[in-house]
Amino acid sequence: MRLFVRLLSTLLGLAFAGAGILLALEVGWHWWRPGSGPLLVPWPRWQAELAALGWDAYTVRVGAVVLAVAGLVLLLCALAAGNRAVRLTDPADEVSVSTSPRSLARLVGLVVRAQDNVAGATVTASARRVRVRATSRLETEGELRPRLLETVATLLDDVPLARRPKVSVVVDSPKDRR
Repeated sequence: MRLFVRLLSTLLGLAFAGAGILLALEVGWHWWRPGSGPLLVPWPRWQAELAALGWDAYTVRVGAVVLAVAGLVLLLCALAAGNRAVRLTDPADEVSVSTSPRSLARLVGLVVRAQDNVAGATVTASARRVRVRATSRLETEGELRPRLLETVATLLDDVPLARRPKVSVVVDSPKDRR
């Protein structure tokens, strides 16, 4: 969702910048040649059409509803893209500490990859969940999974997290496919 909000804010910023440049060009053109028509945008025709509309016109009502719905969608997207930081225990009053999910995933990944018989691992983390997907060529999932669960649990006990995330470990092993 954050990517969507960033992309949307970039596009809206570019649209407003383009509208500002267009407005500056139109104003400059009108100052330079006051008697001539507009440069790019047909302002007089738009003004005449909008002057004919009343506030109770169907077009105005539909436009208001569309703008209200678009505003609510943008508001919900912004709220859903809130801060994803992983809270840590506060070391003192009036001091709050947090880390990013990426750094927690890196920390767990380093510890998991350092274990014996782990060929590789991918880790995703959030404040609520840590998911580990490890690969091993020498051990089965039944042999390696409990050890990795214990290792990750020990690591998470050492990290001063405000809330302990759930841990899930999946091991891919060619020995399980035989």
